This record gives sequence, C-alpha cells and structure tokens, in this order.
Amino acid sequence: FIKILVCSALVVGCNSKPQTKEVMNTTNKQAKVELKNNNGQFQMYVDSKPFFRKGAGLEFGNIESVAKHGGNSFRTWRTENGKQSGKEVLDEAHKYGLMVTMGIEVARERHGFDYNDEVAVKEQLERIKKEVISLKDHPALLIWAIGNELNLRATNPKVWDAVNDISKMIHQVDPNHLTTTTLAGISKQEIDYIKERCTDIDVLSVQLYGKIIELPQMIKEYGWDGPYIVSEWGATGHWEVPKTSWNVPIEENSSVKAANYLKRYQIGIESDTAQCIGSYVFLWGQKQERTPTWYGVFLEDGKETESVDVMHYIWNGTWPENRTPQIESYTLNNKTAYENVVLKENQEVVALFKVKDIENDSINYKWELLPESTDLGDGGDFEKRPEAVEIKITSSNNGELKFKAPEVKGVYRLFCYANDGKSHTATANIPFKVK
Repeated sequence: FIKILVCSALVVGCNSKPQTKEVMNTTNKQAKVELKNNNGQFQMYVDSKPFFRKGAGLEFGNIESVAKHGGNSFRTWRTENGKQSGKEVLDEAHKYGLMVTMGIEVARERHGFDYNDEVAVKEQLERIKKEVISLKDHPALLIWAIGNELNLRATNPKVWDAVNDISKMIHQVDPNHLTTTTLAGISKQEIDYIKERCTDIDVLSVQLYGKIIELPQMIKEYGWDGPYIVSEWGATGHWEVPKTSWNVPIEENSSVKAANYLKRYQIGIESDTAQCIGSYVFLWGQKQERTPTWYGVFLEDGKETESVDVMHYIWNGTWPENRTPQIESYTLNNKTAYENVVLKENQEVVALFKVKDIENDSINYKWELLPESTDLGDGGDFEKRPEAVEIKITSSNNGELKFKAPEVKGVYRLFCYANDGKSHTATANIPFKVK
C-alpha cells in the first residue's frame, strides 16, 4: 500500500512509515548492530533496539543540524576527509546522539585502478584493515560502507571479489558491525554480480535520483531479496533533466526540488516496509557539481533551502516552525529556463523572481552571474566553481533586476537567492546564451 501525495511547494500530508522507538547509543561502549529477518521483513537493531535510518549524506556539512532536524544518522564517503579525522567525525556524531555509516575509500577502475593487479589489491586490503581497527570500537559507528559506486563505468567484476574480501576482513576484526557496498543505480547484472561474488556483505546500498520512485519495483524485478539502504537520493540528476538547445542541463528550482524530495521519499523509500531499512538524503551540505546549488540542501553561506524543510517533515511528521520562502516563478525577459533564453551583447534584460513566504517574513534578494561551468567531473568527482562575472545592474528592486547582458559572447547562468532573514533561502537559476 503506497500513499502518494500530490506535491506542491505548500504540500502537507502524513507519514506512512511505521514509527518505532529508536534509542541512540548513549554509552561510550561500541554498539552491537544486528539484522533480523522476520519472514522477509528486515529490521536493523542497535544494542537490541530497533533502528530505522533517518539519515543524510554528510562529509563537510553541519552535523549538529542533522540532529536538530530529527535525523538519527549520517554517512560519510571515507574515513579521512581531509578536514576531520574519522575519530573526530565519530566523536561529533556521538555528541549529538547520531550514528554513522562510515565510508571506506576503495579504488575505482574508472580512476585507473586495476583489479587484476593482485599486489595492489592486497595493499589496499591492508590499508583498509588499519582504518577499520582504528575506528571499530567507537560508540557512534553503525555500519561500514565499502567503497562508493564501484560499478560506475567499471568492466572488471573482480572489484566485487575485492569488496567481498574486505567485508570478510571487517567481520573478522569487527564482529559488532555490519557491512555494505553502494551501487550507482541498479541493474540485474550488478545484482547478479553481488549475489555471486559478494556474498559476505550484510546489506546492499543503492544510489538513485530521478528514478528512485521505481526502486521498490526494480529490487523485486532484479531478484534482490535481502535488506537494502538507499545511500544516496535527492535532486533530479544533471543527466536526467531537459537541456537547452546549446546542450546545458536545466536545474530545477529549490521549490520544485523540495516537492520532488517528498514525493520520491514516499514512493521510493517509505513504501517498502519489508526490505528498505533506511536512507541517506544527498547532500546535507553544499558542493559544486554542475552548479553550486544543484545537489546541496544547504547553500555556500550555510542557509537552508526548502528541501531541509521537507526532510524535517519526513523525520518528524511535522513542518519546522519557520518555513523557507517558496518560488512562484522566475523569468528572464519573460522566458523561463526551459525556453532557450538567447541575448545580444549589452542587451537590456529584466529578471523577475517571485516568491511567497508562509510567515510573511521580509525577503532580501541577491543576484549572481556565473559563466557555464566547464570543469565537469564524473560520478561526484571534484569540480571547480566558476568565477562570478560582474553584473551591470541598471536597477534592482524586490525581486526585479534590470541589467545589461555581458559583452562577451558565451553561455551563462543568472542565479537569484531570496532569503527570509531566518537562515532560509529560495534559489533558482536560468541558463542563457549571449550571441
């Protein structure tokens, strides 16, 4: 039975996921994490208490805010992120009563690693063993995530032999925690590889975006009968959206994203009460990937977008006391982002950004002009943020900006940010071309 909520920016509805009493590990002893299978219905337990992941993908984001908004867990992608050690991340998680799916960096074939190289594979295993031993007794540790999207553009199935060996090693040195590995998307071939070569992992993790509403059906169709986690889900992927006539992806605005987050959670995650044991929304923070605003539910200045409101509702069953401004429309010379805005050099342009705020908070507007990004990564790899271009403003008033198009031919995006003074911001951008 699936409750499908027709979503809009002002949607309210009910949470159909059975609510279980979840007790955090408040001691300083390592947690005992287990899976139980009751006739095909899976449940995770932490120290004998039921635990359903209400989680976020978080590497450099605000850990405290996950707890503030009602989450109980977050995931990382590696034990050392370059800013905090694995222990520091776990310590902060424990401080706020959160449990961590700890990512383990595993080399990817698409980055040049050769899984036929037995020496390199063994060295990787030994390196990972040291990482596991150093963190395995921490009370905030929930589960080990072995690698991230190792199937993405991979051709050598021996990667799954290596993952299986890592899982075996982890279970030998750390019998108190489970193991998983994450897939980019899902296919029958990958499920068959996992079932054949990776039998030691406890849980499968899947990462899907626009197609997540099809996940419960695909899980059954492709023959996975064990438990799974949705380890990444969120905004529609840049590979899934419409493009301009000059072939750049059109980003959904923050209110469209928020409505999609709610719909996707209800249909793609909440509906499977048998095999799905939780999820991690992407990304509880901010990153440059195609644009600075595409995937993060926070902005660069730390402000929350409307998707944070939605996650608060999903995790608590109630909306936050103060809501983020919601977008009614955004146009450039009366055209939307989907209408191929083409301008001439120095042309007079009018941008109009209309929002509404439930509490009628005073709205402040900020505009930014960026050239289209040319540093395009793959699979979430690092991308450099484009440098802003000066906007030749004629006038700016209450969401209306009059300016002159750039003098240099090329492709750009005009971003608008509407802030309510309460740390909430609505944002959208329109790509345009200067001829």
